[in-house]
Amino acid sequence: MIYYRPSEYAIRALVHLAEVPRGTYAVVRQIAAEEQIPSYFLSKILQQLARKGLLRSRKGPGGGFALRAPADEIPLLNVVQAVDGLADYQKCVCGFGDCSEEMPCVLHKSWKALRSRVMNYLRRKTIADLETVEQNLLHKRQHSKRARVRRASTS
Repeated sequence: MIYYRPSEYAIRALVHLAEVPRGTYAVVRQIAAEEQIPSYFLSKILQQLARKGLLRSRKGPGGGFALRAPADEIPLLNVVQAVDGLADYQKCVCGFGDCSEEMPCVLHKSWKALRSRVMNYLRRKTIADLETVEQNLLHKRQHSKRARVRRASTS
């Protein structure tokens, strides 16, 4: 895992919201149920994302949450930064406060390279990329289920 649970929940919720037709809002209860996320926790995360400008929120009937921008314009890095922050990516992997280029810890060089790859991944990948992955997985699951049903009915 390259980020904490709140970011995971936020990303899953944003992928869900990417599938909601533009101009409509999804309610927390529905997202939480479909994504199997505790609704009280998800509500706080979505409110935080709205405050950070990634979501629109509307109160009252027909209200809920919606993406503020198209899914292909929301990098994962923005989501992780909004929910968990990026401070942990800047820290010394060994926990030393004075780790730097001038005074590196034992793992400094390898962590620096890994951290760079993780940050580049989070910068490049968007909610739309994950939406595509999720749709492909769903399609494969449905295809596999149909094949099992066909095999069971011919037996």
